Amino acid sequence: MEQIYDVTIIGAGPGGYVAAIRAAQLGLKVALVEKEHLGGVCLNWGCIPTKALLRNAEIISLLKRGKEFGFTITGFEADFGAAVDRSRQVAGRLVKGVGLLMRKNKVEVIEGSGVLKSPHTVEVALNAGGARALDTRNIIVATGGRARTIPGIEVDGERVLIYRQAIVLRGLPASAVIVGAGPIGMEFAHVWSTYGADVTVVEMLPHALPLEDEEVSKEVERAFKRRKVRLLTSTRVQGIETTSTGVRVSVTGDKGEQVLEAERALIAIGVQPNSAGLGLEELGVRMERGVIAVDEQLRTNVPGIYAIGDVTGKLPLAHVASAQGIVAAESIAGVETVTLDYGAMPRCTYCQPQVASFGLTAAQAAERGYQVRVGRSPFRANGKALGLGDRDGFVKIVAEETSGEILGASLVGPEVTELLPELTLARNCELTPEEIARTVHAHPTLSEVLMEAAHGVFGKAIHI
Repeated sequence: MEQIYDVTIIGAGPGGYVAAIRAAQLGLKVALVEKEHLGGVCLNWGCIPTKALLRNAEIISLLKRGKEFGFTITGFEADFGAAVDRSRQVAGRLVKGVGLLMRKNKVEVIEGSGVLKSPHTVEVALNAGGARALDTRNIIVATGGRARTIPGIEVDGERVLIYRQAIVLRGLPASAVIVGAGPIGMEFAHVWSTYGADVTVVEMLPHALPLEDEEVSKEVERAFKRRKVRLLTSTRVQGIETTSTGVRVSVTGDKGEQVLEAERALIAIGVQPNSAGLGLEELGVRMERGVIAVDEQLRTNVPGIYAIGDVTGKLPLAHVASAQGIVAAESIAGVETVTLDYGAMPRCTYCQPQVASFGLTAAQAAERGYQVRVGRSPFRANGKALGLGDRDGFVKIVAEETSGEILGASLVGPEVTELLPELTLARNCELTPEEIARTVHAHPTLSEVLMEAAHGVFGKAIHI
């Protein structure tokens, strides 16, 4: 007799597999359907392998500064192919770990492509052949997203790439044009340029990392220009032509029209939801341009059907998908859960310098009518940063003037992606900059910059 599942999850990325674990912990019988690899894009082709490559680039950057640190290396060679191999090993190790977690939590993993036939039936085209119908009380759609492309431009996987193809490319391109100066584009620009590629980044908006505080964007732009990365902002791509030796990218901007020639082009202009072909339209699930509408508990308008991750259009970030997965599982189990504050979700870019932020910038807060105070502290005044030889950047904390409520923060500099959680925790626990400032931070640490910025909100910074 066919089993009846409490919840069937379609997609085993960071949203789907986390939802599966939480549901199993709550005593639910769980089926997890995945057509490719456990961990989804994040573990296999995104977050994890890129961080391994970025670590390699960090080491190479330090070796290039040998004179500053008092050592000399002769005959040094950087093997980009070996770096890619290491990144694949790191990704593979984590994917195996997810498999172990599925077995530990007694989650049944079904390899294939799932389609909703009713709010309580998922039909799976099995990778091994044949089909299987799953009877289920609830369904979570966690199919993620894919790279957004430019209409009229063919991604051939050879000369014109998206991130999924670029991350497994063992041969370093001698030159590359990267379209899009968001996190994906800037991280690839950093890695490739560090290994010696001639990189040009094209961005249609006025600044790199255009969703960040403008001062942060300018700090990153200066760092990239020092490393000879060419940044063309306020510039649109008109077309990409492949040739026998590479690509010709036609662009237009403040300097008029020009043609950029390179070995390869990378399209990095964001992601779009994987919601087509799942049977959602036939069941009347409310969507807008492919984005599935959900409420605070991740429920769609059709009872029994939930959605999490990139398909919800909230924030296309792995940690957001995981948080949504936990809430969805708890909602299905009928236990107490939380309401996610998407404004407090951390946003991180792992190039050098690193960028981390959450909430509102000072300009955004002012536009919304807040009376704001801003505390700012540079890493140049931080002893640990000076000792590391990584002193560029700063921390900005934005607070409401009367209540002291933390509205947001923008960080750029060494390891700021690791520093951000103190500020998001403070926001979630309704702490004020005064309480951060009065919390004694160990010396010397990078985290002291947070304390100094918190003091700065009241104009009482100690070291600046």
